[in-house]
Amino acid sequence: MSKPINVLLADDHVIVRMGLKAVFELENSIRVVAEASTAEEAIAAHKQFEPDVTLLDIRMPGGGIEALKSILKHSSSARVLVLTTSELEEDIHRVIKLGASGYAFKTTAPEQLTEAIHAVHAGARWIPEEVSRKLADRSDTEELSPRETEVLQLVLKGLTNPEIAEALSISLGTAKAHLRSILSKLQVSDRTEAAAEAYRRGLVS
Repeated sequence: MSKPINVLLADDHVIVRMGLKAVFELENSIRVVAEASTAEEAIAAHKQFEPDVTLLDIRMPGGGIEALKSILKHSSSARVLVLTTSELEEDIHRVIKLGASGYAFKTTAPEQLTEAIHAVHAGARWIPEEVSRKLADRSDTEELSPRETEVLQLVLKGLTNPEIAEALSISLGTAKAHLRSILSKLQVSDRTEAAAEAYRRGLVS
């Protein structure tokens, strides 16, 4: 009989961890070796226990994204399966780009989650169909630059082009150019549509 897959559960909700542990207790092939409720705890637990697979929620104190970055920086071969409620395109895009081994929702059926853990442990990438569709849609669009993201934030606050120019200490022409670029990259025609698309993708909170 092969050794069980050692798993680290990183989620700030105790009841979620309890539920996952109950599921895995029925699986002789999966063993929970550590738990974490914050990003810092997840990073420390990963270093201490060196789990085969980490289940990581990106919505946790300290930032799950930051935990993912630190874990992969410490161990580039770490296998991290993001398990979250977030369906935002930006979250999906970021974690896959950072090097997560997969992305699953907390609504995933227990047998599918078990399958995902085995797949990730075997070196495969686990991406459900609905996540693949979001990634495919996103691949057709350009990313906003850091400056364009700043401009977008000010647009959402209701600032006019002259006010944006003043706030960022740039010329009015430059502010207008950034806005044109934002509309083009988001594939929208005006500020209202840009705001809706930004929230839909999770580009802003």
